[in-house]
Amino acid sequence: MNKKIVVTAAFLLAATIAIGAFGAHGLKKLVDASSLASFETGVRYQMYHALALFVIGLSPSISEIVKRRVLWLFCLGIFLFSGSIYLLSLQEVLSFSVSGIAFLTPLGGLLFITGWLLLAMGVLRSK
Repeated sequence: MNKKIVVTAAFLLAATIAIGAFGAHGLKKLVDASSLASFETGVRYQMYHALALFVIGLSPSISEIVKRRVLWLFCLGIFLFSGSIYLLSLQEVLSFSVSGIAFLTPLGGLLFITGWLLLAMGVLRSK
């Protein structure tokens, strides 16, 4: 499980750098400042959670079941929270409406919160 988490985190981190570079260099001329700021929020939260997964994968004191659950919660959180922010930020340049997915952003945030609380409980219960 540890290897899987670290590898997943490394891929997420690489994707974060690529997405962030796209936002910093490719979006400035395409979207307004508010959309660009939202996009950067998605990148920032993806980076925080991918880095957390990297550390979790390297931590021997966290149980495998907690690691697995946090992995899934954070990955789904990244997909829903950051992914929906990316699409909503690109609304100006997309040829179709994505406004119907706005409810996914807080759902992804809830998955992040749940993952952090589960991690805290898991660490508190460890010996």
